[in-house]
Amino acid sequence: MIYTVTFNPSLDYIVSVEDFRLGLTNRTDSEKMLPGGKGINVSTVLKNLGIRSMALGFTAGFTGAEIERMLRDMDVWTDFIHIEEGISRINVKLKSIDGTEINGSGPDIGREKTGQLMQKLEALDEGDVLVLAGSIPSTMPNDIYMQIMKHLAGKKVTVVVDATKDLLVNVLKYHPFLIKPNNHELGEIFNVALDTRESVVPYAKKLQEMGARNVLVSMAGEGAVLVAENGTVYESPAPKGTLVNGVGAGDSMVAGFLAGWLENQSYRQAFYMGLAAGSASAFSENLATKEEVRRVYDQVVNG
Repeated sequence: MIYTVTFNPSLDYIVSVEDFRLGLTNRTDSEKMLPGGKGINVSTVLKNLGIRSMALGFTAGFTGAEIERMLRDMDVWTDFIHIEEGISRINVKLKSIDGTEINGSGPDIGREKTGQLMQKLEALDEGDVLVLAGSIPSTMPNDIYMQIMKHLAGKKVTVVVDATKDLLVNVLKYHPFLIKPNNHELGEIFNVALDTRESVVPYAKKLQEMGARNVLVSMAGEGAVLVAENGTVYESPAPKGTLVNGVGAGDSMVAGFLAGWLENQSYRQAFYMGLAAGSASAFSENLATKEEVRRVYDQVVNG
């Protein structure tokens, strides 16, 4: 079974404004509301690809209830822990200005609630996959992902981490199966600018030296790079297509990689499935369907 953990789920309010102007009243041309958070996105794309997973994490208030309702309607399995105070965050994504977002903070998660999550994770065992993805509330320690991996040490759980800065670096000594920074996040760790696929490779290898088994680096329009545990480096430009919505593309890449890997333990297939899933979501109004991923996969593999 695959489990995803989203500490800070959200309602993503995605809007398009034709001619956005600061300081004035702007009216939307289009709008939609979706459940968000990196782990939730991974679970959603896995479900679209025909692979079941259990979405774990924390929800609070009326927004948390709506996140869970939407996921039930989408037939995504969930087992969230409820926080009595505060509300799950609302993130505003301004689609017409690429990359512009206003993200909420989310509720405080106390030690008792974190302990409840650890108890749920006790059920994981060899053969299970755990995806730790996304940000955490500012009140939580930045080694929480490391604490989870330490707690599971010896269980032979396959762990995937998609996080930034210390939240990512702290887990490396516990040898996660896969980490997925983007090129900017990778550069931030080493205080360098990484703009080409070639420049990414040596720094991905440095993360391997620090403990990561496989390093998958997403690079938006530049494509992606995988430095695999077996020493092989895979790299590819981005598939051809029109960017429609970049929200969730990186999470889709994680889901696609896992789907490809679980099928036959081929790094090549996992890499191209990840690239295809991430790109298919970027080319779509919503997170990619199985048919959309397959179309892009055929393009990147067969030319």
